[in-house]
Amino acid sequence: MIIRLDAGDRAQLADLADASGRAPEDVAREAVQRYLRDERARVGAEAARLAQRHDALLKRLGQ
Repeated sequence: MIIRLDAGDRAQLADLADASGRAPEDVAREAVQRYLRDERARVGAEAARLAQRHDALLKRLGQ
């Protein structure tokens, strides 16, 4: 996978990696993993909210 970053984002990533003693790839991987975890939780919570809100309709459709 290739992620294209503009020059400003590349510089910020390099600076952060350097400041934390890590490789830019490790910083980016950690950011993607955090995003996926947070987004999975957000989407799951929204799905649960919608399912609860429309519980009666979903039950009728399932009959």
